[in-house]
Amino acid sequence: MNDIAIHATGLTKQYRVGERRQYAQRLSDLFSRRRGGGSDSEFRALDDVSFEIAHGEIVGIIGGNGAGKSTLLKVLSRVVRPSAGSAELHGRLASLLEVGTGFHPDLTGRENIYMSGIILGMTRTEVARRFDEIIAFAGVERFLDTPIKWYSSGMQTRLGFAVAAHLEAEILLIDEVLAVGDAEFQKRCLGKIKEVAVGGRTVLFVTHAMNSVQTLCNRAIWLENGRVRADGNDVRHITLEYLARGADHGCAEWVNESEAGNNGALVIPRAMRLFDERGQVVKKPIANNAEVTLEVEIDVQEVDPALAVGYGLYTEDGQPLWHSYQTDEASDRWPVLEKGLIRLRSTLPARLLNEGRYRIEYLCRLHNRIWLAEPGANVASIHFEIQGGLSESPFWMQARGGVLAPVIPWRRGR
Repeated sequence: MNDIAIHATGLTKQYRVGERRQYAQRLSDLFSRRRGGGSDSEFRALDDVSFEIAHGEIVGIIGGNGAGKSTLLKVLSRVVRPSAGSAELHGRLASLLEVGTGFHPDLTGRENIYMSGIILGMTRTEVARRFDEIIAFAGVERFLDTPIKWYSSGMQTRLGFAVAAHLEAEILLIDEVLAVGDAEFQKRCLGKIKEVAVGGRTVLFVTHAMNSVQTLCNRAIWLENGRVRADGNDVRHITLEYLARGADHGCAEWVNESEAGNNGALVIPRAMRLFDERGQVVKKPIANNAEVTLEVEIDVQEVDPALAVGYGLYTEDGQPLWHSYQTDEASDRWPVLEKGLIRLRSTLPARLLNEGRYRIEYLCRLHNRIWLAEPGANVASIHFEIQGGLSESPFWMQARGGVLAPVIPWRRGR
């Protein structure tokens, strides 16, 4: 157990949910469980949740609204007592669950920093050693001696995160409260989370930003209806499964089983499919940094040296991005086309497309002569979606401006 930072066994948190009741008519009604004819039901915010988290892990807690994410962090923080089960934490804990967590509104920013350190078991000298770093990170120098109650929610969040991240706690719990800060501060927070974990501290954070989870975390726990639906180190797989839940992300496969209209055609399109890194037809969002393969299956009736087969890529609203054909490279590298069933494959460039939905159209032409399958002319098409994987940089974890989102190397000039 020495390497374990958090050990949770059968955590359950149950609430009693009652219907709207009338006001109490008698003093005795105030002390009765039921009054005014209302009925109660039970709701489990957490339902038999168990896991172990090692020191140094960065764990993203994901799930929809009401899945139990915030309740879990409150139970681990000892803010809420579980109805059943237990959680053992090995190390000093700092948590940021909501704006102003751990701060006294009537104390100044300076006083609250020292109070937080003392609560964590640090001496005044130890807090003073980190004081300047905390203030510089939070950016609240001008208001350091102002009571916290006069701070904006963003200022309280910045100071709260700075205190939690810089003081010497081995375990750091962070709720979606980071969303309160501005974009620049969020980027710095995400970078600090990674830095903290590299130093051997444990981080759990609740977020709806899947890019942040994919980039920062070495583990993801997906909660659904208070239970653990998925828990593992394949963070990309878990987050993409979560994003794909119950949604229509388009069909990445088209198959032509009709023979109508094929008489006299030089080429008959038979199928078009998009395969993921595992060789399976895509059925969920694809990460920006994933390599996916497009397969075009055609039945060549007559061979013509000018024959070009390929695809067009478009945004969801129809903006064309590029056309590509099997004749893109030097002629000695063209796939050989001959009569019969032919499968042509091409890899879509990784680290290029921004988040969003896209359409791939089948295209076919006799070069500089005639279209056999013209763009937009009711041709076969498939659809897919890009989510996450945009960059390893803590600055670029959300959709960027523009249609494309390439990761382009930069170097300092001489």
